[in-house]
Amino acid sequence: MAEPTRQKMSLTTQIMIAMVGGVILGVIFNQIGSDFIANYITGGVLAMLGTMFVNALKMLVVPLVFFSLICGVTGIGDIRILGRVGGKSFVLYLMTTAIAIALAILIAQIIAPGQGFVMEGVDTSGVTAKEAPTVWNVFAAIVPTNPVAAFANGEMLQIIFYTIVLGVAVLMLGEASAPFVAGCEYMNDVMMKIVAIVMAFAPIGVFCLITKTFAEQGIDLFIPVLAYVVTLVGALLLHLFITLMIILKVFSGLNPITFLKKIRPAQIFAFSTASSNATIPVTLRCVTQRMGANNSVASFCVPFGATINMDGTAIMQGVATVFLSNVYGIDLGVGGYLTVIAMAVLASIGTAGVPGVGLVMLTMVLGQVGLPIEGIALILGVDRLMDMIRTAVNISGDAVVSVIVAKGEGKLDMAVYNDPAAGEVGDDLGIDPNAETQLAAQHCNH
Repeated sequence: MAEPTRQKMSLTTQIMIAMVGGVILGVIFNQIGSDFIANYITGGVLAMLGTMFVNALKMLVVPLVFFSLICGVTGIGDIRILGRVGGKSFVLYLMTTAIAIALAILIAQIIAPGQGFVMEGVDTSGVTAKEAPTVWNVFAAIVPTNPVAAFANGEMLQIIFYTIVLGVAVLMLGEASAPFVAGCEYMNDVMMKIVAIVMAFAPIGVFCLITKTFAEQGIDLFIPVLAYVVTLVGALLLHLFITLMIILKVFSGLNPITFLKKIRPAQIFAFSTASSNATIPVTLRCVTQRMGANNSVASFCVPFGATINMDGTAIMQGVATVFLSNVYGIDLGVGGYLTVIAMAVLASIGTAGVPGVGLVMLTMVLGQVGLPIEGIALILGVDRLMDMIRTAVNISGDAVVSVIVAKGEGKLDMAVYNDPAAGEVGDDLGIDPNAETQLAAQHCNH
């Protein structure tokens, strides 16, 4: 009698187990408070493996965006359609960001965190303000003076702009561009295979990152600013599970429950890395292979959203502004909060999706409404953990807009979207021995 085949655990399940295990072990390490653990385990082995994993994700971003976007532009084949996709996504991203911060301010006004807060033993040194960019500077900076420098520095908006211009030029050359396009399509396939390789090590990377974070941060930091944390987390979860899902249903008619199930791997990666840019490869994979969005749309919308769409960060700015205005007893009024909304939307366009960027953006907002920049020191302790949650909300907004635009353009495969198993990744790398043998034989013949 043949033994029944054992079903392999999905990668998503492995990562979730690793995340929960990391939280538990991290809190235990924090309570122990050993110098050996701090120096050699959390600050040594876990920090090394976690950094290697994040670096591996970041390693993929620029080449993946470049080749994927070239294939997307040439796949659309019509510059007017490309402009329509860009216009739709830009408007939707700005709309979701504005809704997010308005919702955050409303919730914060109701809960009123910061009232009666006593500032004792708060270190306000080392907090420096960043000047808010003008709308003209933000848009002027999209055009790179040196494309090579833009690629080297990971300037995502500049990379997207240059790649689209290159893709349009390739389209205009017509048949002569066929070999170049074929090469880009091959390289795009190669990059997706590298994504699969990196994702196979995700449970280890996520476990190390989560354990290190909770071992260093602990839970004691939350007590002084508990009202701020509760308000912020509540606003983030409300926006993710209610606002974004309503937008998804209204603009596309898609099932929100299906969406939430399929975006989960990207959310876990975002939570672990606290970087929208580092999560681009995973978000792109979820949107295309799990949800069925065509690469011609997803290759533009996902990296574009990771750069300009910061719903979670905007929510943090709204809650933090109300919190600090209550702490300092400063009434901003309607005009002040409208300024906060406008500044948050503008700052989100010109700020990179990297860890800690929310605090930089917050200094711009506080400076515009006259609140003391030093107040940021009150929330510095909990910001890393809050950054992890808001990054998961950020990339969820990217995916929502991507599938809405894909559905509107007729570029969403509904059979894939409705298939629960579509694009699932197991615990193997999918190495094909026959392909290896054929490639080796061809090399020997040459």
